Amino acid sequence: MIVVSDTSVITTLLQIGRENLLSELFGDVLIPEAVRDELAASHELLPTFIRCEFVQNRAAVSRLLVDLDLGEAEAIVLAREKKAVLLIDEIEGRKIALREGIRFTGLVGVLINARQKQIIPSLLLVLDDIKNRTRFFISETMRNSALKSAGEL
Repeated sequence: MIVVSDTSVITTLLQIGRENLLSELFGDVLIPEAVRDELAASHELLPTFIRCEFVQNRAAVSRLLVDLDLGEAEAIVLAREKKAVLLIDEIEGRKIALREGIRFTGLVGVLINARQKQIIPSLLLVLDDIKNRTRFFISETMRNSALKSAGEL
């Protein structure tokens, strides 16, 4: 499975030292240039499994910039070009990915998948780590739904 990521999933996992979940689940993770630049602003080094790819359809990116930032727009277009699953959390980006026919999941979906594949022993502990160590917001409803999906509630 080919996976393209926006910034939030990678940043959050880097902040809690769990970025290797992505390589264990997906192998390489592709990012567009704009996401690479966003990540470089706050992370000196990126894991080697994160590979930057160039978006070919610049006109499609420009069209999406009306509603999205550059990283989200490039990630959506790259996912379409690579026929990939998109890792994205922003609501507007998800709406547009859905409209564009792109399969997607977010950080919580990645974590549920990791728990179901027994890559992490406890979703609850990872969610608590995210809450305590990052600025990534997970609503109580989403948290409970995720724990239920993972068989922890």
